[in-house]
Amino acid sequence: MPETPPRPVPSSATSDAAARGARSVGIIGAGQLARMMLGPAIELGLTTPVLATDPAESAAAVAARVRLGRHDDEQAVRALAADVEVITFDHEHVPTEILGRLEQEGATAVRPGPAALVHAQDKLVMRERLTALGHPCPRWWRISSADDLAAALAETEGRIVVKTPRGGYDAHGVRIVDGADQADDWLAQHGELLAEELVPFTRELSAQVARRPGGEAVAYPVVQSVQKDGVCYEVVAPAPDLDASAQQRIQGLALAIAEDLGVTGMLAVELFETAEGEVLVNELAMRPHNTGHWSMDGAVTGQFEQHLRAVADLPLGSTTPLAPVSVMVNLLGGAAEDLAPGAHAALAANPALKIHLYGKSVRPGRKIGHVTLVGDDPEDLLARAHRAERLIIDGPETPVGT
Repeated sequence: MPETPPRPVPSSATSDAAARGARSVGIIGAGQLARMMLGPAIELGLTTPVLATDPAESAAAVAARVRLGRHDDEQAVRALAADVEVITFDHEHVPTEILGRLEQEGATAVRPGPAALVHAQDKLVMRERLTALGHPCPRWWRISSADDLAAALAETEGRIVVKTPRGGYDAHGVRIVDGADQADDWLAQHGELLAEELVPFTRELSAQVARRPGGEAVAYPVVQSVQKDGVCYEVVAPAPDLDASAQQRIQGLALAIAEDLGVTGMLAVELFETAEGEVLVNELAMRPHNTGHWSMDGAVTGQFEQHLRAVADLPLGSTTPLAPVSVMVNLLGGAAEDLAPGAHAALAANPALKIHLYGKSVRPGRKIGHVTLVGDDPEDLLARAHRAERLIIDGPETPVGT
């Protein structure tokens, strides 16, 4: 697939940005996304301290510099910010009030900034803004009472998706209801909820782009994702049977959203595709995203390096794929507590396999790593990736089907 060219910026802005590229980026959060930023940071010569709540967290266990503190503790965030030129995020849960004060003081750049990040933090804010901008969304309703939910149900076929505005991820904070009283507990807790039509989609797509502070932006191929119990399970890049015009149209949508919201760094736009070939925006993430893990081994510039380039205001990297097809399969905790024997067996069975383990304790269904493969045949690659998955999460003694 041809590389999407960067969106141009004025030459003076380009040279100025290159001259002021940051050398230190603090990462708030110490999960697996922060962990996977550390290798590219070393290669780029960036200092990347992380703010962790526990020294055993995924990134904290391997980072050279770790600060302990909560993401919603302003003193802890300020202590990290004081040591770096830029702060960025492993997750979107830092209160925007804290970030706004830091941004206003101007000593440390916040990327993405709070005015952009709030659209990934608050689903009601996101829906309102995208709708106002004319970007395609499912039909949605702001729910403040059971009567509001009853009215929304009356406009649908009797079932509706209800989401908590903040804090949801991996199917947490999402509920399908068919009665007006089935969200009373969430209304009491959150005050307002987002309700959306139950979209009859044919598959889920994801479009990732990266944007620098001056506006230069690049797009990755649009991918197809499959969920398992609400958690991203497998990704195929590029999305099968998505023609070049559709790829460009969807990439253009993601680039426009990044520009409209003023995003700096990686932006993932998760989408529903309908039977008519239209797409509707489902969720936004302003950081590296599970649907982009394939790019670590399948693109010239992986998403973690790209995010650091963008927030440090360095020239963006090529998004050109390294093979016609890349696949990623998440490793969700299974029977094996020790992953090493299965990983060794998987590597021996398939030397082309790439394994990325997150250093996390194993729990059923927990994301503990992922595998990638590149090649020509998506069905063959997925079959091989799933065989490796079973070896790793259940151990090499478990029979694996062919």
